[in-house]
Amino acid sequence: MMHRKATRKIRVGSTFIGGDSSIKVQSMTNTDTRDIDATISQIRRLQEAGCEIVRCAVPDFEAAEALAKIVRAIDVPLVADIHFDHRLALESIKNGVAKLRINPGNIGSKEKVKAVTEAAKDKGIPIRIGVNSGSLERDLLQKYSGVCPEALVESALRHVEILEELDFHDIVISVKSSDVVEMIECYRLISRKVDYPLHIGVTEAGTVKRGMIKSSVGIGALLAEGIGDTIRVSLTDDPVEEVVVGREILKALGFIREGIEFISCPTCGRTQLDLVKIAGEVEERLSGVRKHIKVAVMGCAVNGPGEARRADIGIAGGHGEGLIFKKGEIIRKVKESELVDELMKEIEKL
Repeated sequence: MMHRKATRKIRVGSTFIGGDSSIKVQSMTNTDTRDIDATISQIRRLQEAGCEIVRCAVPDFEAAEALAKIVRAIDVPLVADIHFDHRLALESIKNGVAKLRINPGNIGSKEKVKAVTEAAKDKGIPIRIGVNSGSLERDLLQKYSGVCPEALVESALRHVEILEELDFHDIVISVKSSDVVEMIECYRLISRKVDYPLHIGVTEAGTVKRGMIKSSVGIGALLAEGIGDTIRVSLTDDPVEEVVVGREILKALGFIREGIEFISCPTCGRTQLDLVKIAGEVEERLSGVRKHIKVAVMGCAVNGPGEARRADIGIAGGHGEGLIFKKGEIIRKVKESELVDELMKEIEKL
């Protein structure tokens, strides 16, 4: 397990962020929160995919009121995403959310902020301060001649100071940017200044293909440095895809040790069977498997035996047939048409 920077441990409903707790995968619904059934359905799908904390937009009182029914119907902590109106925060707290995402500097007078912090304290609800490159204060844009890591961090610390002055310390911070290099520098900088848990991600990362790459680079780089306590992959797609990518990032770095670790070769001129099709089918059929095993799908005998030796189970292809390996030992040879089915049978035995 990689070293992680020590941060405060914050309770979020039935789970924790920071301290010695695991890195949590988050996502956000893209349903209309006022559509209670659709929102509940999507949250359940997110949870099945491995999402540990879910956020909902709360644009008005109808949405805030809907949270009461949503919270009762789900088994994952719910975060209310609120902008500007402190009354929506108070209503969301009353209706049972586990966490708020609201920037105290944007909700008006100190009395309004105090009302929110007192209600949050009473219910044991943390507040995430979320700053991003698209919503930086005008004076900071002028001070720094535009968006930069220093400006984003100063903005976040302003909000933190407001809460600390009210003796509120159950704080999580995010300083996101759609620029990967800028995002990495933001989190490095704020990590040196605070010990609050950090929610990391590349904001507005894009569609699945580009967003997956940007998020993997940005989030992965920070986690490898020990920075980050909870992650959200932001994709223009079904939010379930965000959870899948987020969990794969954590698996790649060894923070999650469950589910399939999949090894497959890129193919070359030595490949004599349709490995692209076989690898795709194996990956699809293993998508719901939770047991932690390493599976190798190799195209020939050059790298196949070596990779299979490191894998719990694997195959190496030949001309119209393939070998099934277990811990590097050949089990048997089977026809290409039967290869996936026979591999699955062996996996079921593990």
